[in-house]
Amino acid sequence: MRSVGSLLKRLAKIVLVLLLLVVAGGLVWLYTMPPDLLRVGSGYAAKIVCSNVFLAGRDESEVLAEDVQAPGHPLLRLMRVSVDRPAQRVSAALLGQIAPSAAVYRPGLGCAVVPQGSTAAALDLPEAGPGAAVQAGAGLWPNGEGVEANAAVAALLARDDLVGPGFRAVVVVRNGAIVGERYAAGFNDKTPLLGWSMTKTVNAALIGRLIDEGRMRLDERNLMPQWAGDARRDITLAQLLAMESGLAFNEDYGTVADVTRMLYLQPDMAAFTASLPLEGTPGQRFSYSSGTAVLLSRIWMDRLSDRATALAFPRDALFAPLGMTSAVMEVDASGTFVGSSYLYASARDWARFGLFLAQNGMWKGVRLLPDGFVAAMAEPTTASGGWYSRMQTWLPRPSERADMPADTFNLQGHDGQTVTVIPSRGLVVVRLGLTPWSARYSTMPLIKGILRMYP
Repeated sequence: MRSVGSLLKRLAKIVLVLLLLVVAGGLVWLYTMPPDLLRVGSGYAAKIVCSNVFLAGRDESEVLAEDVQAPGHPLLRLMRVSVDRPAQRVSAALLGQIAPSAAVYRPGLGCAVVPQGSTAAALDLPEAGPGAAVQAGAGLWPNGEGVEANAAVAALLARDDLVGPGFRAVVVVRNGAIVGERYAAGFNDKTPLLGWSMTKTVNAALIGRLIDEGRMRLDERNLMPQWAGDARRDITLAQLLAMESGLAFNEDYGTVADVTRMLYLQPDMAAFTASLPLEGTPGQRFSYSSGTAVLLSRIWMDRLSDRATALAFPRDALFAPLGMTSAVMEVDASGTFVGSSYLYASARDWARFGLFLAQNGMWKGVRLLPDGFVAAMAEPTTASGGWYSRMQTWLPRPSERADMPADTFNLQGHDGQTVTVIPSRGLVVVRLGLTPWSARYSTMPLIKGILRMYP
C-alpha cells in the first residue's frame, strides 16, 4: 500500500509540474505574442481613458470602471491603465502586463492609439490649437448661454424611462432656442462627450464645405491612388457617402473584425481600408462601413494645400463659425481624421450642429453647405431599404415613419448617441450617454412626446 501511495504522490507532483509549465508557457505566449483580441481590448481601454482624461477632464479610474469595463467584454475587466500626465500618454494592458497598448494626446487633435511603434509619427503632427476664443454673449443660446425653459419639456425630460438608462445629457432645441436640457450627475453643459458614429455626419458636412467651395464633386471617381489600376477606381464620392461603395468591410464589433482592427491595431486607418477589395458592384448594395468614413476623411484632407491646413479645417470651416468651442475631431497615428467615430463635443455643441442642419446648412444668414446637401440627409436610398440616406444619416424605421414628419433624420452613434433633426418643426433633440444596445433603448418615445408639444 505504501508503494501505491508513494506512486500516487509522485504522479500528483508530475501533474502539478506539468500544469505549472503549461500555465507558465501560456503566460509567456500571451506576453510575447498576444492575440489580436487582447490588443484590441488594451487599445480600446487606452484610447477611451486618454480622450476622457485629456479632453473631458474626467478621472481615469471612473472612466476605466464606467466607460470601459462596466459595459464591455469580460476581458476588459482585467485591463489596467496608467496615465502619464506630463507625457500626455495612457498605457493599458491585461493585468497590467499582457498585450500592452498606448494612446497619446496632441492639443487640438485629441488622442490616438499608437500601435506597432507609431508613437513618433503621431507626435510629429503639427498642433491644431483652439483658434480664436469665442466669447458667449449675454443673450440666448446659441449666441449666449440663456435658455427659454419650457416646464412641460422639463417634465418630459425628468422621466428616466424617456431619457433612458445610462443617459448623460439631453438637449431639446425648438426654433433655435434651448427649451429643455438635463444632465446626469458628473456631467454638465460643458462636458465634451463622444458621439461615436455621429461623427460620420459631421465628416460629411466638411465634405459639403469643400463642395460648396468647388473643390469636390459628388460624381468624382479615381478617389484613391491605390485604386487606379482596378475596378475600385469607378467608386464615386456619392457612393461612399451613401455606404454603397462595394468595398469589403466587416463592421462586427463583437469580434476582431475590420472595424476593430482598423480602430485599435492600425496606425494608418485609411490605408488599411483602401487596401480592401471589392465584394460587390459599386452603387448596388448597402453596407454600413466605418472604414468608408475614414476613407472620406483622407480624400477631403488630400484636397487641401498641406497637412497643417487640413488638420485645422474642421475648426476653421465648421466648428468656429458655429461656435462649437468644445468640439475636437480626433486623428489616428498617421494624422488622418477618424471621421467614422471620434468627435468629442458638449451636448450644447452637438445641438449647435443639429440646429445648423435644421437651418439647411445656414448659420447667421450665411450659407455654409450647398443648397440641397442637407435635404439629401433625409432622402432614403433604395439599396438600404429606406433606412439610410444619401448623406451619412439614418432615417426612422418603417414602423415609426407614419408618426414622424417626412424630413426627419438622425445622427446615430454607438451606445445610444443620437441627434434627431426635424427641420419642418424647427426641432433638434440631442441624447448622449452610455447605453449598450442590449438595453433596447430607443429615443422614439421621447421624440414623439416632444412632437406632441410642438405640432
